[in-house]
Amino acid sequence: MGLKTGLPKAARLSYTNQWMMAKYCQKQAASSLRLQQTAHKPGVGLSRSSPEECMQPGIPYEVTGLVRIYGGSVTSATVQLTLWVQEEDLREEYIAIASLLATDKDRVQLQGEFLLNGSPSRAVIFIEGPPPGTDILVNGLDAKHAPKTPPSARPVPKDAPFGVNIIENSNLEDDTFAWFPLGDCALSVGFGSPHELPPMARDSLGPHEPLSGRYLLATHRTESWMGPAQMVTVKLKPYLTYQVSAWVRIGPGATGPQIVNVALGIDGQWFNGGEIECSGDEKWHEIGGSIRIEKRPSNAMVYVQGPASGVDLMVAGLQIFAVDRKARFKYLKQRTDKIADSIASSLGMQNKHGHNQKFVRFLVDNFRWVVFANELKWSWTEPQQGVFNYREADQLLDLCERYNLQVRGHCIFWEKEDAIPSWVQSLNATGLMAAVQNHLSDLLTRYKGKFRHYDVDNEMLHGSFFIDRLGKGIQANMFKTAHQLDPSAILFVNDYHIGDGSDSRSTPEKYVQQILDLQEQGAPVGGIGVQGHIDVPVGPIVSSALDKLGTLGIPIWFTELEVASDNEYVRADDLEVMLREAFAHPSVEGVVLWGFWELYMFRRNAHLVNADGKINAAGKRFLALKKEWLSNAYGSIDVLREFRFRGFHGTYNVEIVSSSKQVNKTFVVEQGETPLVVSIDL
Repeated sequence: MGLKTGLPKAARLSYTNQWMMAKYCQKQAASSLRLQQTAHKPGVGLSRSSPEECMQPGIPYEVTGLVRIYGGSVTSATVQLTLWVQEEDLREEYIAIASLLATDKDRVQLQGEFLLNGSPSRAVIFIEGPPPGTDILVNGLDAKHAPKTPPSARPVPKDAPFGVNIIENSNLEDDTFAWFPLGDCALSVGFGSPHELPPMARDSLGPHEPLSGRYLLATHRTESWMGPAQMVTVKLKPYLTYQVSAWVRIGPGATGPQIVNVALGIDGQWFNGGEIECSGDEKWHEIGGSIRIEKRPSNAMVYVQGPASGVDLMVAGLQIFAVDRKARFKYLKQRTDKIADSIASSLGMQNKHGHNQKFVRFLVDNFRWVVFANELKWSWTEPQQGVFNYREADQLLDLCERYNLQVRGHCIFWEKEDAIPSWVQSLNATGLMAAVQNHLSDLLTRYKGKFRHYDVDNEMLHGSFFIDRLGKGIQANMFKTAHQLDPSAILFVNDYHIGDGSDSRSTPEKYVQQILDLQEQGAPVGGIGVQGHIDVPVGPIVSSALDKLGTLGIPIWFTELEVASDNEYVRADDLEVMLREAFAHPSVEGVVLWGFWELYMFRRNAHLVNADGKINAAGKRFLALKKEWLSNAYGSIDVLREFRFRGFHGTYNVEIVSSSKQVNKTFVVEQGETPLVVSIDL
């Protein structure tokens, strides 16, 4: 089933306001496309004229087209493809399909996929984005069933060299052999670096010979990307997970802290192998990260970069080695002696997902918590000042109450400026403070007692909108006011890249310091949110971050866990890494998945369930782990009228059957050392 505009050449959508519409009806000839000013947004409409012509729910659709902008005051602009659908009950939904940066020079292909939750009475694909006065040239817009991706084959790397460093002459015993300077800097060898392995590498490799104490010194650097480099093309193997480790330091003369990054250039693409912030204090810093490739490279180079021009860079004991995940799993199984109240909760759920019955069934069968992806955010609940929209949040709450699902509140505020409603951005300091207080009062009064958790001010390590305008104390004020309005809710900080070593802005150390600063100001921080959007998880790196956060004595939750890979078996392995590390750590009390259904995810190829409802390899792994961590016990009551068992923390259903009746009871095993005694009257 498909739909083509059939345009022999480009069609021009002339903007006289922000949106213009080119409307196509299935009953018209294929080459027919007429421009029409509409009250809403531009697009190519797919209107149902009979059941046979209706787009089918549960089937992915692919939309492609060539676009270019023309005229106006800009030479480039974001062009976005969006689907608008209207149900029989007039309920509306907007589905983002694709977006890209288009220019006035060349045509570029706009391509994306979407999935319908039901059978709409009307559906319109529209193109939007450039400012008024800028035309969009569209060539051959096509909407059709997306091609089915064949099932993944399980990758089996041959002779996997676990723990073997692919960096040649890492200890510099042969001076600078195998190394070369990237750019016009100079390389030499110095002495005086640490002899011990960095802690995260030591956790992976176990007992290891000492490092040599030698280090590479890069001087005369005139660009930030200059530093030591080495080719590793023939040594990288597809689908192996590599851990990156080194000691790094910068020389004197820096005007402030400097970022040091281990990077890999692979066939024209850049990969982040770890990043840390260093100061010129003669201290060596551990840098740790990870990489993985999914096809054999033609050209691969590792290099160390980052500090400003004129700042010397020192690197010692650089190692890149494949990690043995299965061996780590065996170790973690021995440590996993508890489990949180719910093994995982579906994050990323939106109101529209509630209309997909297969989605709801999988949710209810496998999760005990839900968090709303967008419906509680300020930009959603008050898109214009004084214009409130709680409809979708209320509907989702009704669904959760119907199925006895606990709910996290995400999020009251968000520090990143591009997530702030435009009307809020335009306020002066006095107006902004009033708006903040009003939003807290409106939201937490309306939903008092409904949400078990709140992410109070999202991603404070990556944004500073409110601090810049209202001062440092505003964040603690948000926590204190939220607690006053709803004392029953546990208040969380929440941020990303905490557990992967890839972002110098959000190291575990900086997160700990931020939480301590909030507590010193009286903020009742009750939970630490580690989002978990991780590309290549490595157990010891994740565990190291959890250990550092755990020193605060505050419960940790993975709040937005999501791993992505084209290969569903690799995705399954990544998910198992994260779940096992989480549930083997004493400070972690919950894990929340950022969705599970294809095309309902934040990232592509992160789903556990395909669009047609089929559970893929990653989903099967999740269910297998869930089964492993469930406790089951069967037996008879003893002479003391007792039945004893050992089990994980969590919610239990007990069924007692006698000759005359059957009794069912639900109870919860909380954390603690004292055995739980449950009395049941028969």
